Amino acid sequence: QVQLVESGGGLVQAGGSLRLSCVTSGRTFGSAVVGWFRQVPGKERDFLAAIRGIGSNTDYADSVKGRFTAFSDNAKNTVYLQMDALKPEDTAVYHCAAGAVWGSRLPTQYAFWGQGTQVTVSS
Repeated sequence: QVQLVESGGGLVQAGGSLRLSCVTSGRTFGSAVVGWFRQVPGKERDFLAAIRGIGSNTDYADSVKGRFTAFSDNAKNTVYLQMDALKPEDTAVYHCAAGAVWGSRLPTQYAFWGQGTQVTVSS
């Protein structure tokens, strides 16, 4: 069993910042990659970022490069997504996911998902 729990969402004004957390458990070989996605009603989940502990590699979607940063604390089995310069268009439910190989950007490539945390950015 692999479980992920997100937290840190909330309501912020445009231009503000939030830091999301993803606490993981049940790690296995091949589960070293954690991805971040977001979803709005009626749309598919969109890839935002991924992080691989070995080599400290990160991968970002063009839409969030320069604003969002993924990092990890392996001692706490936790991955973070620091979100700066937030815009109303960033309003969505944010999920972390695991169970994919490095380079994966499609939701179907990830086997395990957290429950999601709501981020709302007001204008």
